Amino acid sequence: MACYENRVTPKTPRPWLDQYNKGIPASLGLPSASMIDLFEATARHKPAAPGLYYFDDPISWAQLDHKANQFAALLADWGVGHGDRVALSLQNDPDFVIAQYGVWKRGAIVVPLSPMFKGKEIAYQLKDCGAQVYICRDEIFESQANQVLGGTDIRHVLLTGEFDKAISRYRPDEHHRLSVTPDDIAYLVYTSGTTGFPKGSISLHRNIAFNADVFRTWYSVGEDDVILGAAPLFHITGIVAQMALSALAGVPLILYYRFDPGETLRLIEKWKATFAVAVITAWIALLKEAEGREVDIRCLNKCGSGGAPTAPALVDEFQRRFGVLIHNTYGLTESNSPSHLTPMGRRGPVDPASGALAIGLPVPNCDAQVVDLSDPSRCLEPGEAGELALKGPMMFPGYWQKGEATAAAHCDGWFLTGDVAVMDREGWFYLVDRKKDMIICSGFKVWPREVEDVLYQHPAVREAAVIGVPDGYRGETVKAVIALRQGHESLHPEEIIEFCKSRLASYKYPRQVEFMDEIPKTASGKFLRRQLRDR
Repeated sequence: MACYENRVTPKTPRPWLDQYNKGIPASLGLPSASMIDLFEATARHKPAAPGLYYFDDPISWAQLDHKANQFAALLADWGVGHGDRVALSLQNDPDFVIAQYGVWKRGAIVVPLSPMFKGKEIAYQLKDCGAQVYICRDEIFESQANQVLGGTDIRHVLLTGEFDKAISRYRPDEHHRLSVTPDDIAYLVYTSGTTGFPKGSISLHRNIAFNADVFRTWYSVGEDDVILGAAPLFHITGIVAQMALSALAGVPLILYYRFDPGETLRLIEKWKATFAVAVITAWIALLKEAEGREVDIRCLNKCGSGGAPTAPALVDEFQRRFGVLIHNTYGLTESNSPSHLTPMGRRGPVDPASGALAIGLPVPNCDAQVVDLSDPSRCLEPGEAGELALKGPMMFPGYWQKGEATAAAHCDGWFLTGDVAVMDREGWFYLVDRKKDMIICSGFKVWPREVEDVLYQHPAVREAAVIGVPDGYRGETVKAVIALRQGHESLHPEEIIEFCKSRLASYKYPRQVEFMDEIPKTASGKFLRRQLRDR
């Protein structure tokens, strides 16, 4: 990417600091310990205290640490050491947490994969990261083993049905625990970023620890708090706002396999959850689930919404129904969760031009600016729309073995998010558009090309263009616009949906299908996606 010297900078740097709540510092100290050191310190300090609530059962910090030590001993027996990759395809259950800490005790790298992925999606990421060990749900392996393992470096597979039995055979000792520094890699979290091919975003232990401390400081998370695990643990929000914050602050995390609105409400009330960050679709689901019921979740007094645009009307409705204020947030995999947060107890302003609710203020130590879309070396003035650029200790160091993609995503040390934003004079930021055609569905990124590749496998499809369309529940949903081959005019849209459903993760397959005689194109033959969206 072309960048230029003599960068133009704002006349008033960091105006957002004046908007911080009292007691929130402009900067935080940088981590001096790794996440595994922080976890073990908590386990030593409060061994009998609950580290997890799994459904109705508490699990202590000491129990988690002991099982993680056993898993580390198993990994040592398998030859796993510093820098090796261990992939996890698990739901929100204790096995994920135990496996993660066991991997870190060996100085190895966690590669969290969505359990919603299909065989080819998993295989691509296993090959790309070079994982040697794969921990996964029984049903994933039983149904897709041939697709998953072919051509990978996987030497050992451990299914969740065998997990407890397998690790129980090991008696850990001090030799199984390797030294881990804040600059070691904690995770490779796969993201589509601004290109169509998934890339492993490198998260260092210090990146994770720093942003966990941001959450702790911003929301004043302390001894009396309980974290609701509403976000999936394979997602950066679940990683930082749930597991890392729990370990750093020494407070319990509620897990319940995967998000279910009825179970969520029950467990909030049972365990008196106080803190949660979830995609807006989760909050909408709770509103729907609570219709006609007596529900008291006022204990949830520290909550945020991120991953997808949040409508001001939904924030109003949630507060009217539950007495709980949802604070808008913003972050990316590359920023290791939050780069922007809304101060506790306050509503962000609404951009008068776009009607967008502010995503918040840059968090401590985070520099943010809006740059010219065609010249990212030029910083724009307040009120001008451009690409959001970020810098700070929460930012990732690069993409796994993809130097060109890393360089293309940066300019003069600033990460270019691909999101179009506006900053007002007080330092509030608003997202008003996206630079590329990526679709954000329920907080997950969907790249049109991947869906189109599947559509083209159907014998009736001649042309296919995929776009995102507004959806009141998911934020956006995937729509396929298709030109059919001659002789297939009687095809029903539901047949296309079912075809994709069996080949793509649940958030990726199209919920809407429209047939056209011809998909509109430019003179060079590119699909006019904007024209399709405008229709």
